[in-house]
Formats: sequence, C-alpha cells, structure tokens
Amino acid sequence: MPAVTINYTRPMGAIKPMHGINNAPFHWANFSLFHYLTEAGIPYSRLHDTGGIFGSGVYVDIANLFPNFDADPEDPASYDFPFNDRLLCELCNAGAKPFYRLGCTIENDCTTIGPRRIFPPKDAQKWAVICEHIIRHYNEGWADGHHLHIEYWEIWNEPDNEPDPMKNPMWRGSPEEYYHLYEVTANHLKACFPHLKIGGYASCGFYEILNKQAQKQANVSTRTEYFIEFFEGFLKHITSEEHKSPLDFFSWHSYSGPDENVRYAAYAREMLDQYGFEKTESFLNEWNPGTHRRGTVADAAHIGAMFIAMQHSPVDMLNYYDGQLETSYGGLWNPLTYQPFKAYHVFRAFNELYVLGTQYPIEGAGADGQIAPGLYALAAASIGGNGRAVLLCNIGDTASVTVPDGNWRVLPIDNENNLDFIGIACGGDTLEISSETVMLLCSAGSMKNGQAVALASSR
Repeated sequence: MPAVTINYTRPMGAIKPMHGINNAPFHWANFSLFHYLTEAGIPYSRLHDTGGIFGSGVYVDIANLFPNFDADPEDPASYDFPFNDRLLCELCNAGAKPFYRLGCTIENDCTTIGPRRIFPPKDAQKWAVICEHIIRHYNEGWADGHHLHIEYWEIWNEPDNEPDPMKNPMWRGSPEEYYHLYEVTANHLKACFPHLKIGGYASCGFYEILNKQAQKQANVSTRTEYFIEFFEGFLKHITSEEHKSPLDFFSWHSYSGPDENVRYAAYAREMLDQYGFEKTESFLNEWNPGTHRRGTVADAAHIGAMFIAMQHSPVDMLNYYDGQLETSYGGLWNPLTYQPFKAYHVFRAFNELYVLGTQYPIEGAGADGQIAPGLYALAAASIGGNGRAVLLCNIGDTASVTVPDGNWRVLPIDNENNLDFIGIACGGDTLEISSETVMLLCSAGSMKNGQAVALASSR
C-alpha cells in the first residue's frame, strides 16, 4: 500500500499553469457563466476556434477583425473590434488571461465545400502590420482600445495539419510559405513589442516518435511523419543566418494520454534545446485525454492525471481543448443544462495547489508522479505558510493509500461528490481511492472553498 510521504524540506519549484483552457463558456455575447472561470482560477484562455465556424464572424480571427485585406492597416476604421473587445475584457475580468492566436479558425469542411480563410496571406509584411495594430489595440489603447497586458501571441495554428495542401483544413500553402509568414511576422512583432512573447506554431504533435521507437515503420501514417518533418524544417529555417527569427514559445498539440504526452514533451524540449532555444517555453496548448468519457468521473480522473504528469515534465503550460459550451470536444459543461461536468471540478482542485504555489516531492513517486500504477499524486504548499494540499488522481485499479502526517480535509470527486467535504483524515490513516476518481486533501488554512471550510469547522 503506497504511503503519501512528503518532503517539505526540498521545494521542487513552482506549480505550473496546467489548468489553462481553450476558449470559455459563452453564447454569442452572453458571458454570465464566466464566474466558473474565476471559481476554478483558470489562468489562461487560448483563443482558437473561438465562437464556432469562422469565429462566428466577429471573434479573434484576423479576417473578422480586419475584414478587407486591401484596407489601410494604419486606419482604425479598417478594423471591427467591438465583439472581440467584449470577449477579451470579460476574460480578463474573470481572471483568465487571453492567449491570443493570430490567424484563422479551422475549416474542417474545406475539402467538400471549399476553403475561405486558410490561404497564406497575399502580403506577409502587411499581415504582420495588421497583427501589430491588433496588439496595439488590446495592449496600448490604440483605436479606442484597451490595456489588457496580453503577453502571449501565437502565429497561426496547425499549418502542418495535412501534407497535401489541398486537404489541409488550416493552411492551403507549402511549409516554406508558413516559415516565411512566421519569419516576417515574428521579427516584426518582436521589434515592435520586445517585452511580449511571440511564438507558434501550434504543431499537430509528435505521435510519430513513438511509432519509430516501437519499430512499427510499416504502419506509420505519412501524416504523422509530416508533423515531424514540418517541425524540423521550421527549426532549421528560423535558426539559419538568412532567416533567423525569435521563438519565445513553441506550442504543440496531442490527444494522447499522460504516458505518451510526457514523452512528447521530452522530445519537444530536446529538439528546441538542440537548435539553441533553451529558454523557449514549451506549451501543450490543445489536448483532451478522451472525448468519449465526457461527463463522467473517469474524465475528471484522466484530466487530473494529465495535470500531474505534465507538471513533472518539461512543459510550461497546458490548455485543455475545449472550454466552450456546445462542441464535441467541450468536456467541462453539460451542453443541455450548462452546468459543470465532473471534469470542471478537477480544474478547481488543481487550482488549490496552484494558489499554494510550490511543489514538494512525494517519496517513492515516479518521474511522472505515479505512486502506484495509474495512481498519480502531487503535493504543494505555501512557502513559509501553513497551507498544504495533495491531489490524488486514480486512473488505475482501486487503491488504498496511507495519509501523510497532519490533519487533512478530504474532498473527493466521485459519483456523489464534487469536491464536497466528507471528513477529516489524520496522518497514518488509510484512504481508499476508487478506480477513475479524484481526491483532494487540504490542511487547515489552505482551502479557498468556503463551503468546505465551514463544514470542516462545524464538525
């Protein structure tokens, strides 16, 4: 039986923003559900595919904000900001920092209906100037704008989606055309805003490395091979003397489980370092461990396992896909009632550790945080304070654990509970954690949940 023994003399570094999301729960211009973002402490909202097809015609996409590419990018009248302004301001008011994708929404039906906005811009330099003025509007108040201090600006999304441009729902161009757009835009924006983080390119991922490692070459998809070829070509291009370009962060995607994603994160870090980008942040900013589990406790457990595994990996941020209400990838809200699914509550649980701030080692835990097969554990505490918390996410068989020293409030996510307080556990006690459930342990003074504190004090 594993024991949760925590070494509070050896801080391991900051709890990273693993509980970011893509988008948010809103309808057109109704933002009444944004209190859920605040209550879960969602740190970042990546803005891609925002509002549905073509960004609902008003949100985020360059073609929505600058509808006539032949217009003057220096003229405020060329831009259409109001709907997007409201969304970004509401996100900031809710405490979720926008992570802004500069580009377009995916056009999944482009092969049958025809592409509209996924072509390379006909003038890369002009496109970069348009992006510049969008940033000035949101960060410097240009064109009756705002001062939202948006830090991360991502150049396009998944240009590597398909090797055949005629089938690619994100980029109807060659790899070299994307490399050129990135080079021109990144250098222009970094010259204008040296303090901001400019990067890309939201890679489709690194599934191919496991195929190679498993020596299954005969079954390799040419599409996943292309993801790797595109990545290596991108790195070679932006590190060449002729095309040198900044890369403050590199973003990538995966729809695999925690074991695979830990290996993809190591590969991304290794490749970035190899090309001299040792300080470039690595973001897994589109992921979902299984849409087939939507609405179940198992989904919450698998999401929590991902948080913990990736906290231990060389990745700097996660953004779950998707936080919108009515999408097949939206695992946080019931699309009929708009009430939170079980998965939402594991975001709340992780935020308790994020607020405490510092990770501490659990003796006997593996490199990915497993203390038993399928049982992931993460411990956090405040430096110099009394606040402590442990998150346990079980995607394996039912397990029993020995409680660490101290007195702990027990708050499970299971079929009956959504981080509800069910009692006190003391050091040395045994807790049973059912298969595919989540348990949060919080010491006195560390829990922000008012209901749980009140219940604990009334016992």
